[in-house]
Amino acid sequence: MDKVIVITGGSRGIGAATALLAARQGYKICINYLADDAAAHEVLEQVRALGAQAISVRADVSNEDEVISLFLRVDQELGPVTALVNNAGTVGHKSRLEEMSEFRVLHTLKTNVLGPILCAKHAVLRMSPRYGGQGGNIVNVSSVAARLGSPGEYVDYAASKGALDAFTIGLSKELAGEGIRVNAVRPGYIFTDFHALSGDPGRVSKLESMIPMGRGGRPEEVAEAIVWLLSDKASYATGTFVDMAGGR
Repeated sequence: MDKVIVITGGSRGIGAATALLAARQGYKICINYLADDAAAHEVLEQVRALGAQAISVRADVSNEDEVISLFLRVDQELGPVTALVNNAGTVGHKSRLEEMSEFRVLHTLKTNVLGPILCAKHAVLRMSPRYGGQGGNIVNVSSVAARLGSPGEYVDYAASKGALDAFTIGLSKELAGEGIRVNAVRPGYIFTDFHALSGDPGRVSKLESMIPMGRGGRPEEVAEAIVWLLSDKASYATGTFVDMAGGR
């Protein structure tokens, strides 16, 4: 059976690094993205240069109609999905709770919680033997913020990742008897452009002294953990969290 992977938020950072590593592991790849056509095209070309069959699909993962269309494209062009990486996420500017708008909080929760739930739903409809599938793997990209709380910065983001952790645990048990493993990685301070969303693009460099290992992480290091969790080498792991945070 072909290995077919959907990577949400695949045009940058951890998602892009995962796409490149998956290409080297023989996956057919769908790079999902929200807005940056140029970035998605660049990653697509890099993946294809490695010999992988790949497509890029623009879709808002918090909109079920768009998620349905995303998975139908994958069905038609790559085959049924066997691996899902729920990487798409967002964060607001650093703020105290009382400064956060309802719109900001809802946007964070829709992207970081509803999005992975919807994508997992439509992956399970293809992976589960209940629907003619042959099993598969899901990896959710959470954050160490889920256990640290991000006080004074973005407690809404931390709450969304805590919800994603709870979803990971519950779904892993729900699907354990159906040949579907569900795990998560929890990155800490990683050198990606994600921190620019919070208004602090140089955040990792500023905070390296707080990390026990003394440095920020690279997207490729997180991608290695993701692809390992997807592989048969992690065949007995489900409901597992791999913290990629340099000891934080």
